[in-house]
Amino acid sequence: MRRLFAWLAGVAGGAAAAEALRRRQHARPAPAPAPSAPPEAPDPRAEELRARLAETAAEPEPAPEPEPEPEPEPEPDDPAERRRRVHESGRSALDEIRRTDPT
Repeated sequence: MRRLFAWLAGVAGGAAAAEALRRRQHARPAPAPAPSAPPEAPDPRAEELRARLAETAAEPEPAPEPEPEPEPEPEPDDPAERRRRVHESGRSALDEIRRTDPT
């Protein structure tokens, strides 16, 4: 009995889905044709813009300025000297933080 009920419910659900799909397709209105726009008069500013564009196209482009040559890197320092300078700058930054810290 349960199988028969399940089978009938499945058939009824399928029929309802098919009917809903059929109604949806028939209820959809056909797309309206796009209204044709009346021909517009040319914009009076267009000719002015074309003339300005022609002027800028006729002007030669300025030559790019030469880039300055990079300065040669200094010779590498002694690692001990470099380490000493880094530590000094770190200590001075730490001292500055300690002086400005209100706590």
